[in-house]
Amino acid sequence: MRLSAWLVPLMLTAAPALAQPRAFNCVGAEQLEDDVFVVPFGRGSAAVTDQARTPLAAAAELAKANPERNLCVLGHSGQEGGAVTNTRLAAQRAGAVAQALAARGVERDRVRAEARSAQFSPRVRAELPPARMVTIVVLPAR
Repeated sequence: MRLSAWLVPLMLTAAPALAQPRAFNCVGAEQLEDDVFVVPFGRGSAAVTDQARTPLAAAAELAKANPERNLCVLGHSGQEGGAVTNTRLAAQRAGAVAQALAARGVERDRVRAEARSAQFSPRVRAELPPARMVTIVVLPAR
């Protein structure tokens, strides 16, 4: 099938443009101490509970008031299984918190959800045991 010359430009412009993700990373986010929120989780669970309401609301409010700031959502797990199980659980927790932030009006392209080792951060270590949490870090504006 041969397309006429007038149809090709029309086909190329007819599709809506997809949003481009914001260019940022979470390297070093665990070193920040300001604008960090902790969301607790039950042992072996990635379900966001009522205990998460206050830190989620505070993080979402700060993010919406500062649209130039991005968020790193860092999932942690304690000794809840082997290394693979812990990493998977940490990633699931981070994903659940990212979804909860989106449900509270934070644009998804401003959020990076990552699994992290609970031993990386002095702040998180201070809250051990257990490291069954997600930390939300609202990054400084560029």
